[in-house]
Amino acid sequence: MDNLSVPLMAVAGILLLVLFVRIIRLPFKLLFKLVLHAAVGFISLFVLNMLGSYVGISLEINILTCVLAGILGVPGVILMLIFKYVI
Repeated sequence: MDNLSVPLMAVAGILLLVLFVRIIRLPFKLLFKLVLHAAVGFISLFVLNMLGSYVGISLEINILTCVLAGILGVPGVILMLIFKYVI
């Protein structure tokens, strides 16, 4: 090997590593957002049932409400309240 090929291989390796990290980071970012929305949705559903019992507002906790709260987060809980009490 000559003196120029080793630095070129190092630069190519670093560029491949940077590209790999950028490709891998996007799914983890989306997964983190989904988990965060699900946690906030479940917490809001739980808090709504705990505090809403004092004023007569509650949502049943079943598979449908858990899925909607998990996927949509707080807007999903608000949507379920609108469907239950307005429509």
